[in-house]
Amino acid sequence: RSRGHTVTLFNRGKTKPGLFPDVEKLTGDRDPNKGEGLKALEGRKWDAVVDTSGYVPRIVRASAELLAPHVQHYTFVSSISVYKELSRQGLDETAAVATVEDTATEDVEKHYGALKALCEQAAEAALPGRVFNVRPGLIVGPDDPSDRFTYWPLRVARGGEVLAPGDGVDPLQFIDAR
Repeated sequence: RSRGHTVTLFNRGKTKPGLFPDVEKLTGDRDPNKGEGLKALEGRKWDAVVDTSGYVPRIVRASAELLAPHVQHYTFVSSISVYKELSRQGLDETAAVATVEDTATEDVEKHYGALKALCEQAAEAALPGRVFNVRPGLIVGPDDPSDRFTYWPLRVARGGEVLAPGDGVDPLQFIDAR
């Protein structure tokens, strides 16, 4: 916004709807089968989309196909979990991704990485050559409820012996959502 861009948010309007009062907000559901679904996006045009909440390929496909004729660029925030072998160092976008036998499954808890990989593929199928997949590790910040980041600094601050994974030189990258 500080660079003159106009921002539109699309969400269900349930979590902290008062955030970003000066930004256009469209209410709907990523799942086209729920409530008003994607109706608020119909007939609209944007230069770019940043998809931060795709977990199920069917749902990403629906919104990407709807938006395809009306957007120039689609950024999909995926996950480092898409990689088949996370223990290998130096992974890049050419590394093999996780797969799942039943590609229609929506069990995100069980098949998170493979479903994220299928979401990437669904977006690319809808917008060939116009998708940028971001595969971050940990995205942290003030409203992160996961405790994946804050646990460690708080635990170390308490002092004493700390049992921690790795050997102290393992690579790790945090992205601060702010």
